[in-house]
Amino acid sequence: MLRMLQKRTSLIKLAVPGPRLHQTIAQTAIKEIPVIKPISTPKSDKTVGRWFLGVSGMVFVAVGLGGVTRLTESGLSMVTWKLTGERMPRTQEEWLQEFNLYQQYPEYKLKNVNMTVEEFKFIFMMEYMHRMWGRAIGGFFLLPAVYFWKKGYFCAKTKKSVLLLGTLIGLQGLMGWYMVKSGLEDRFQDPNDVPRVSQYRLASHLAAAFVLYSLSLSRALSLLIPTNTFVIQAKKAFNIKGLTHLTKAMVLLTAISGAFVAGLDAGLVYNSFPKMGDHWIPEDMWKFAPIQKNITENPTTVQFNHRILGISTVTLTTALWLVTRRMQLPKRANWAINAVVAMAWTQATLGVTTLLNYVPVPLATAHQSGSLILLSFALWLSHEVRLLKYLPK
Repeated sequence: MLRMLQKRTSLIKLAVPGPRLHQTIAQTAIKEIPVIKPISTPKSDKTVGRWFLGVSGMVFVAVGLGGVTRLTESGLSMVTWKLTGERMPRTQEEWLQEFNLYQQYPEYKLKNVNMTVEEFKFIFMMEYMHRMWGRAIGGFFLLPAVYFWKKGYFCAKTKKSVLLLGTLIGLQGLMGWYMVKSGLEDRFQDPNDVPRVSQYRLASHLAAAFVLYSLSLSRALSLLIPTNTFVIQAKKAFNIKGLTHLTKAMVLLTAISGAFVAGLDAGLVYNSFPKMGDHWIPEDMWKFAPIQKNITENPTTVQFNHRILGISTVTLTTALWLVTRRMQLPKRANWAINAVVAMAWTQATLGVTTLLNYVPVPLATAHQSGSLILLSFALWLSHEVRLLKYLPK
């Protein structure tokens, strides 16, 4: 009996691991545990969301600066372009050298032949600020993007957005110079020619800025303001989401048509409203051949199209507001709809006032900035109703 007890005790000792075995198991377990990279958290999402919001804010300022640069006719003052940035003249001799370069191009020869060095300094500084602000956007985007990517703050969807935004920012800088270059080319031979950038390149430059702004703001909203699914009970529920997307598209299309107005100085013809002169439809709308050329090259037609698009946008937003009055929408969605319709009417009023006053710089700048504010509210509304569901009664 005693021998049997001793044998069982020895078996128990063999079964129970000792200190060395515990240490070996622990070391093996540590070696086998995979290294877990940091992943996005609610806190990191908020940080990334604020960064996206900062990018969109800087793009907003860039669009405003670009509008002022165009309205003050400063965009062709800098006749060279460097990737890392041009150095601003510091001495009077350097200013004279820069002014001499400007004198070799069409804008000076055909339009500003009586310009002084002091007047040149103003338009040069406007263009210089616009370019340097664009480069500041690149730095503000790139440095945090690298840091957040290495820390694992980006999910797969955000990574795609970051790559797309980075590409757009780079292309935007190149498009800006490509646009300016069109105004420096030796294609203005007649003394009555007005040296200006290509309206096509101007519209492309502005459209890219609007897309860049929309993408960064949309990502910021998705990370900073989470939305919940909500249900509307109705027999024939109007498609609010579809109407909201259509509103965004109309705002963007109207803004791009405004770029053609700016590029052709079309705001300086037919400064009356609601009629254009004595007619609802001007007689010189289709004076170019082929006829489609008038849409983008005839100032009269370009202004007419911008008017129609603006009126259509106001009508669409008002219809959206009326349709949703009887629907029980979340509070934030109602705020967004009210903001959209109020800004649409404000923007239309600014546009008419700018036209009637022959496009003064302050009003024209406010009108251009207003288009971005209206787009911002449309993006906010789209974010608020994206999880909307309909439940038939």
